Amino acid sequence: MKPSTPCIDICKIDPASRLCTGCLRSIDEIAGWGRMTEAERLAIMAELPARRPAD
Repeated sequence: MKPSTPCIDICKIDPASRLCTGCLRSIDEIAGWGRMTEAERLAIMAELPARRPAD
């Protein structure tokens, strides 16, 4: 089964926040995603909405 992922295939790291502008994950989170448990991935995915910059 493919792991859950917030990836939307827009992979660009913002230099200021050091987060991907597409999925809002850090480089470390992206790199370790495949080794994380489903619970770890879900915990990160729950944090992502708060990482979205205010308009």
